[in-house]
Amino acid sequence: MRALVCEAYGPVENLKITDLAMPEPKAGEILVRVGAAGVSFAALLGVQGKHQNRPALPYVPGNEMAGHVVKLGPGVTGLAVGQRITTGVSQGAYAEYAVATAANAVALPETMPYAQATNFPTLYPTAYGALKWKADLQPGEVLLVHGAGGGSGLTAIEVGKAMGALVIASAGGAEKLAAAREAGADHLIDYRTEDLRARVLELTGGRGADVIYDPVGGEAFDVSLRCVAPEGRLLPIGFASGTIPQIPANILLVKNVTVIGFYYGYYTGWGGKAPPTPKEAAAIDRRRALVAEAQRELMRWFTQDKLKATIAGTFDLADWVQAFKLIEERTVVGKAVLVP
Repeated sequence: MRALVCEAYGPVENLKITDLAMPEPKAGEILVRVGAAGVSFAALLGVQGKHQNRPALPYVPGNEMAGHVVKLGPGVTGLAVGQRITTGVSQGAYAEYAVATAANAVALPETMPYAQATNFPTLYPTAYGALKWKADLQPGEVLLVHGAGGGSGLTAIEVGKAMGALVIASAGGAEKLAAAREAGADHLIDYRTEDLRARVLELTGGRGADVIYDPVGGEAFDVSLRCVAPEGRLLPIGFASGTIPQIPANILLVKNVTVIGFYYGYYTGWGGKAPPTPKEAAAIDRRRALVAEAQRELMRWFTQDKLKATIAGTFDLADWVQAFKLIEERTVVGKAVLVP
């Protein structure tokens, strides 16, 4: 099978298209013919050797995929050969075939193309879990979304609107702000030309945002601390700016602010360094049940046209550099997708 391989950590240009043997699903796994695979900031960091999870080299990158099941591993039930699914994996999606944990597979509506489905293994459930499970976003509250033109930001806007929030979108440039408006944002701020803090306070009558969804970090996070409402909740989702912020505790104290970390992989069992103990396995099963419930609601929202699953571009596997550059240069609007 054709696959994109990382032989040494470094620039994405160093990846290679290679012919590999087709993998075999183990117990509890499925083999998937990959129809589309998402290009993400996490995958970029993995290739560069900067992600907290460093796979053993060589490896096939790619964490989000959609396709159809071609083989069931021992003990797998509830799925069928030929079934259309989407799922997240710790690695392996940038290939014609990939194995995945059966318990993490999500059945797709027939109306959902594979490219759009790559938004659902990570981006939509991250927004859902962060906003609902962690921040307890309530109807009528103000949600500020940074990086609003990228995949993470657009999905957070849509999930926030589906939950009844008033959404302020912050992004750089007219194209990204137009995408944020199309996703449902009520107010737009171009952080390149406007004073972000002043505009948020102006739009909220001086109170600030109740919940702030931040996949950017760096200066965006620093500004968030100065335009968050009393008893507000800040969600650091990622650090696309390249700078991990340091949090001044005095601001948290004075404004009664809560900063809530959220790593979606924890809920699907991706993050373990060793096989789980029986107690840990039971906990993973409970978290996966939460994820399954969230995915059912997300799929309902998609069929109700509340989620658009915006695609920035679809690229052949051989054009991986072009796809990754959209992420690296922060010009992506929506989700970039590779087709093996």
